[in-house]
Amino acid sequence: MKKEKFGSVQGNAVTLYTLTNSNGLEVRATNFGGIIVSVRTPDKQGRMDDIVLGFDDLQGYLDNKPYFGAIIGRYANRIAAARFTLDGVQYSLAANNGPNSLHGGIKGFNKVVWSAEPFENSTGVGLIFTYTSKDGEEGYPGNLRAKVTYTLTDQNELTFDYEAMTDKATPVNLTQHSYFNLAGDGRGDILGHELTLNADRFTPVDKNLIPTGELRAVKNSPLDFTKSTRIGSRINDKDEQLVLGHGYDHNFVIHRTDPGPVLAAHLREPQTGRVLDVYTTEPGVQFYSGNFLDGTITGKQGHVYKQRFGLALEPQHFPDSPNHPEFPSTILRPGQVYQSRTVYKFSVEK
Repeated sequence: MKKEKFGSVQGNAVTLYTLTNSNGLEVRATNFGGIIVSVRTPDKQGRMDDIVLGFDDLQGYLDNKPYFGAIIGRYANRIAAARFTLDGVQYSLAANNGPNSLHGGIKGFNKVVWSAEPFENSTGVGLIFTYTSKDGEEGYPGNLRAKVTYTLTDQNELTFDYEAMTDKATPVNLTQHSYFNLAGDGRGDILGHELTLNADRFTPVDKNLIPTGELRAVKNSPLDFTKSTRIGSRINDKDEQLVLGHGYDHNFVIHRTDPGPVLAAHLREPQTGRVLDVYTTEPGVQFYSGNFLDGTITGKQGHVYKQRFGLALEPQHFPDSPNHPEFPSTILRPGQVYQSRTVYKFSVEK
């Protein structure tokens, strides 16, 4: 564990932490937004590369419109028309994505300075991030106490354990928003990556990228990743859902037989042999193919992030669940504890 100054935000110190396991896998994270700044893993030749998109310094993350590497909350993904009704009361949120509220609003969990407590134990090395979101923050009810624990293990797993408690009923949907390019940050697009999703259904969207409420089978559609498929093989098909999303920007319904973490996604980059497996307790995973990266962002080491230079796999509850009672509930009530776990497992196929 190493820590260094990374700047400050409104007088609050921001620290950059470097976590390294016994295999040399390295993760750098900061208490501003819980952002993962870099993940360095070996390829099949043993060469280490950074495989997540981001910035060299804090200044880049202060704007960070793509949400590179951040904890997302209080509600990940979109809420339609920036409002929801809970227990007979309508709550209004900031509309920061057309008519919708996206990823917690104007100042979501990605833009706050979290308290951070480093630790080392028999499980691994990590960080405990805590933050209290006050009643009314970004329009959400209740004082929400959130805790997110990052653990890097010697099994090359990066685990995220989420917990939250509230004093008033509120929607909660937390996730991690790293963008991956397993070929290496800035080394081109992700269209040659091969993806498998443990999902035979997805939630189709309307023109505002809000779920219609249907759980649609992926079979016989370009959203079928039940078998390993090159991401670029069908991304430009004239399928209505791909046209609406400008590519893949959809929530997939994870197939599960038990409540524990199950495999949600298997991602492989054939040239380097790098593999990312995503396990989660969440009911869905949002696959986003970096459609709105457009070359206007310069990231680490001067890398210009063009369209589809990175992808996100965000384990979470379904978008707009507070307005869809037929979806798994995201409502947390006093006395309850929100708990969720996601695991990124890194490996290499020769």
